[in-house]
Amino acid sequence: MNDTLIALVPAGGIGARAGTPDGRPKQYRDLGGEPMLRRTVRALLADPRIAEVRVAVAPGDGWVDAALAGLPRTVWRPCGGATRADTVRAALRDAALPVDTWVLVHDAARPGLPADALGRLIDACCTQDRGGLLAVPVADTVKQASGADPACVACTVPRDGLWLAQTPQMFRAGVLQTALDACAGDARVTDEASAVELGGPPGSAPLLVRGARANDKLTWPEDFDWFTGQLAAAGPSGRP
Repeated sequence: MNDTLIALVPAGGIGARAGTPDGRPKQYRDLGGEPMLRRTVRALLADPRIAEVRVAVAPGDGWVDAALAGLPRTVWRPCGGATRADTVRAALRDAALPVDTWVLVHDAARPGLPADALGRLIDACCTQDRGGLLAVPVADTVKQASGADPACVACTVPRDGLWLAQTPQMFRAGVLQTALDACAGDARVTDEASAVELGGPPGSAPLLVRGARANDKLTWPEDFDWFTGQLAAAGPSGRP
C-alpha cells in the first residue's frame, strides 16, 4: 500500500461570519503576527510524515503568496470552488494523486491543531488502513430548537454517542474523490467524512479519533479573541 501523506487545505472562502476588519478573507487575518493560514499550514508541517501541503485558494487570490512565503513542502493552487466540497474535489483533481495516497483535509480556520492530535489521527488511520477524522465528544446538554419558533426549545437531544467533528479528516485519495463525486450537490455533505459516509464503498465508515479543544474552528469574532488570548498565555515560543 502507498503510505504517502498529502495534506489539502481548502482556503477559497471569504469567512463572512468572522467579521474581518479590513475586508480580507478570514484565513489571512493576523494572529500573533502571522496570517491564520500560515499558522494552519505550519501545524501540518510539524509532522514530517506529511510529504506536501497543498493549499487551494480562489482564482485571483492576492494574499496567498505572501502568507505562505518560505514554508517548506508547501504549494498553493488557484482551484477554489463555490463550496468546500467543490474546492476539495478540484484540489484532488489538480494534485492527480495515485488512488491509494493518503489525503488529510484540514480547515484553514483551525490554526491550533496540536502535533499530538495530528499524530494520533495518522497513526490510527495507517495502522487500521481506514479513513478517519479528529473529533471531540459532546460534553454539554444539547437542545433542539423549535421549527415554529427557533427562539424556543423543542426538545433535549441525548448526547450519548455524539461527537463534534474536527479536521484533519484522512482518507485514501481514490475513496475521497469517488465519494465527493457521488455526492456532488448533496446538501448533507458538510465535510469529507459525511461524503464518505454517503458515497463511500461498503465498510468505509470513518474512525473517530480524539481531537483537542485547541483545534476548535475559528468562525466568529470572539473565536479570534479567544485564540489570541491563548497565544498570549503560551508565550513567545508556545502554541495554544
